[in-house]
Amino acid sequence: MKHLQGSCHCGAVAFEFESPAPVPFMRCYCSICRKTSGGGGYTVNILGMADSLRITRGSDELKSYRAIKDKAVAPSEQTLCQNRYFCTTCASYLWAHSDEWPQWIYPYASAIDTALPVPGQTASIMLDSAAEWAKPDKVQKRNETFAGYPPYSLEQWHAEHADLG
Repeated sequence: MKHLQGSCHCGAVAFEFESPAPVPFMRCYCSICRKTSGGGGYTVNILGMADSLRITRGSDELKSYRAIKDKAVAPSEQTLCQNRYFCTTCASYLWAHSDEWPQWIYPYASAIDTALPVPGQTASIMLDSAAEWAKPDKVQKRNETFAGYPPYSLEQWHAEHADLG
């Protein structure tokens, strides 16, 4: 069991919890994760014990959102997925909690301040919902990396790659 601490970007909310499995290995590409918190087209959650969650700062700054699992079904048949908790000041997503598995919370790895282990491998799920531009088999092969900002702007990159409309 590992004790972990997390917070939002602006610092208004801080929390801590215990995790039996703190490895950030699974990337979820579902449309809900992609649109609510996945700037890269996905989100990464880890596993936490719900009964160990303690909000150490800013409980009055928290709100939650419950998305409809499948908007294609009739409204009378729609079900909601887990609560996604976020800071009302900076909109950072912090953790999710599902009524289906009440013993667990699913903190967003991006909100964890404690160093997390590097996974030996990763898994990508819900790829049928992934945006084409984010599918790992299409983008990982052509990935430039930089320790800081690249030596070009977004506009320059598009102009050099003939992708500027």
